[in-house]
Amino acid sequence: MNTQFAAAAPDYRIDGFEPESEPVEWDFDAITLNDDMYAVLATHHTADSRDTYLLCYDKAAVWENAPGTAEYVAVHIARDLIGRTFTINAERLPTEPLALNWLLSEGCPTDAIKPDQFPGPRPADALTSRLQDQLRYSPEGRYTLLYHHTHNPGTFRDGIEVTVLMRDNHPDAAERPYRVFLEKVAPSFESYTVREGAFPTPEAADEWLMNRESPLPLAPEPPCQSVTDSRIG
Repeated sequence: MNTQFAAAAPDYRIDGFEPESEPVEWDFDAITLNDDMYAVLATHHTADSRDTYLLCYDKAAVWENAPGTAEYVAVHIARDLIGRTFTINAERLPTEPLALNWLLSEGCPTDAIKPDQFPGPRPADALTSRLQDQLRYSPEGRYTLLYHHTHNPGTFRDGIEVTVLMRDNHPDAAERPYRVFLEKVAPSFESYTVREGAFPTPEAADEWLMNRESPLPLAPEPPCQSVTDSRIG
């Protein structure tokens, strides 16, 4: 969410390893084609050397891809230590919490990558922090990503706005299951806010996103329980 991130070369740890197959080689080449523009926010290498998890910010996304392109890239490399081969899986996602959630679904230990170690803007309020954790640690299958758009003007005079539309499959969201998450980074790049809107249909969510003639209809507060209770194990 911050184009001021310093670049750090991704550490894939594949010296002495070969791609498991030709498609894996193609995937690796495609994923790493512009990785000199990746700013690595967090890395975890498992103690047994079998897996590497990377959370990256693509500083070139605003310039090189279609308008609205997601700026976070999550990467999972798995190694066969006997056969000396590797596979790679990656996903481009619009926000850091969704990218981290994807890494957790790939098997990254929950406590191996901590949000407070990331550089860049900080949450502006408690609601932002709660919603970030809600997305980071949501169990697999709770949310279905339907649409996202990143508005990054690429200047230091304006902030960044990321819009994410998802279906919330939690029973508590049955009446208004279509959720819009708005992440707004301040022009100073010192802080950001996240708000969650709730809609009964995707058409209602689309209409609000197109017109924005009324305040975002905020989602109700969740039942009192720790977000960590539902973390991916």
